Amino acid sequence: MVVIEMEPEPEEVTRTASPAPTEQAATADGGEAERPPAPSPEEQAGGWEAARSSSPVPEEKAAAAAGEVAPREEDEEDAFEDALTDEQLREKARSQANDAKAEGNKLFAAGQYDEALSQYEMALQTAAELESAEDICSACHSNRAVCFLKLGKYDETIKECTKALELNPSYLKALLRRAEAHEKLEHYDEAIADMKKILELDPSNQQAKRSLFRLEPLAAEKREKMKEEMMGKLKELGNSVLGRFGMSVDNFKAVKDPNTGSYSISFQK
Repeated sequence: MVVIEMEPEPEEVTRTASPAPTEQAATADGGEAERPPAPSPEEQAGGWEAARSSSPVPEEKAAAAAGEVAPREEDEEDAFEDALTDEQLREKARSQANDAKAEGNKLFAAGQYDEALSQYEMALQTAAELESAEDICSACHSNRAVCFLKLGKYDETIKECTKALELNPSYLKALLRRAEAHEKLEHYDEAIADMKKILELDPSNQQAKRSLFRLEPLAAEKREKMKEEMMGKLKELGNSVLGRFGMSVDNFKAVKDPNTGSYSISFQK
């Protein structure tokens, strides 16, 4: 009898993956371990953007380190709009001042000098709000001066011309009008000084040349007249003093030297 021995079949070796620590813990607690769901691509992108926006940009970091608030684009735009608004306001004020001055010119041409003065004053008040309006202000002061000149108010003319020249020292019209007012008041030396200033600025100015030719003899005559008046007052004073001693200034003779213009005094009984 033949006995055939059968070889035993190999046993299947089954290897199971060792559970993760959380799974082990869950298993140990008798529950089934749950895995957190993986974030979607959109959630990953959103988290990255949030992290990026929360982190300060270099300018903000520098401003924070310096204790300042970093300027934002909205603030810069507001400042730019404010600057434009200020410029527009200045242009509006300048336009209003020029309009008032032009209206004053029309009234002056119509012989309405008091009304013209009011318009020029209005232009000056409006121009006072501008940072740089010397041209308008000097012209208005000079125009007010000629209004006063027409009204016979020569002292006011001189004041207005002086204000115009303080703003514009080379303003020929203001110099001419002030010289004319000085002449009206018989301030011949002051008028001559203004005419000479005009010739310094404009050597070919014929009006100034003619005025000097007319004013210089008047100034010399006035100086001589003032000198005679002064001598008369001195004579009165001398007689009041010399009369106590039985004398008078007639005992003294003053002779003028034609070359020098000085006087020599001699005593005579």
